[in-house]
Amino acid sequence: MPEFLLGAEVAPDILLLLMAAGFVAGFIDAIAGGGGLITVPVLLIAGANPVTALATNKIQGLFGAATAALSYARGGHVDLHSQWGSALIAFGASILGALLVSVLPVEWIRMILPILLIGIALFFAFKKGLGDLDRARRLSPALFAGTIVPLCAAYDGLLGPGAGSFYMLAFVSLAGYGILKATAHTKLLNLASNAGALMAFAFVATPWWITGLAMGAAQIAGARLGAIMAQKIGARLIKPLLVVTSVALAAKLILDMI
Repeated sequence: MPEFLLGAEVAPDILLLLMAAGFVAGFIDAIAGGGGLITVPVLLIAGANPVTALATNKIQGLFGAATAALSYARGGHVDLHSQWGSALIAFGASILGALLVSVLPVEWIRMILPILLIGIALFFAFKKGLGDLDRARRLSPALFAGTIVPLCAAYDGLLGPGAGSFYMLAFVSLAGYGILKATAHTKLLNLASNAGALMAFAFVATPWWITGLAMGAAQIAGARLGAIMAQKIGARLIKPLLVVTSVALAAKLILDMI
């Protein structure tokens, strides 16, 4: 094991387990989101307290989101230059969301999340005509960037689980994007909101930096593979995985409340 990893916050065998979780999470996250379903519980099992687990998850997730966003950009599915404004809005809104965690009714939000996620799963499972072709948009790009983006990003900073699903739903239903294009833009905004939330967590929490960086390295490999497969297969892969991850996340949130 590289020397710098010997200073990780966990034992070497636990670190290898966390890195394996990071790889799988990166693969799933690059396609449909929901990688935190894997990494956050594993971090908790490894001994991290809930806030440290969330903060460390933002570190490693940043690498996966960046890799996926770059892969989709190289594939021509998102124009990074035209999206910098939305990314900047997502960055700032996620910082605000993270800082409001002690003010807003987080437990109340957690209670309605499973209903929203199941609704998203049903939408993508049964809505006809959803494919990789763009459809008519309902909001202008400027209005979308000024309303939907900050709402999703603030939620990502505040809580996080399901943020990718909310981005996807908005891009498909309101921006009129096809499934693959929506996934590409979701990863870019996930990157921005992860970066903002991490900046806030760095001041109010104690992330496991070395562990998070090691998991991030594994995330890069998983995200690259996931993005390649998503671009080859498109909606036929993304839609089922998005439905499964949304339902799984809803189930986990319900179990956590019992």
